[in-house]
Amino acid sequence: MKRIAAFLVALLMLLGVFAPAAATPVQAKSTKNIKVTYVLKKNKKQIAKKTLTLKKNTTVAQGLKKGWKVTDKGGFISKIDGHKQNTKKKIYWTFTVNKKQVNVSADKKKLHNKDKVEFKLSKYNG
Repeated sequence: MKRIAAFLVALLMLLGVFAPAAATPVQAKSTKNIKVTYVLKKNKKQIAKKTLTLKKNTTVAQGLKKGWKVTDKGGFISKIDGHKQNTKKKIYWTFTVNKKQVNVSADKKKLHNKDKVEFKLSKYNG
């Protein structure tokens, strides 16, 4: 009887040691993804909005391409889902992340969880 009790105690101790270790990989896996919201505007009118699940360290351009058909050159976006810029009329795609102007191209700017990216197609007055 004492042997069975000792065996059961040892078994429970082993299960207690290994159970938390089995849960750790599941928690680590969930931190590999981020959620980012993209908003597209033409002038001041919203034309599209999507919240995308992306991998950590994804760039603005990579996320945009996951949600829409995009044409770009060197990280500068020229067309999104048929809405294209017009250089002669000085109408360009620009973007902000969390309402802040970004000073790098879309293929260089890394995203973080809960970021909000806004692309706007409008006339440049600079």
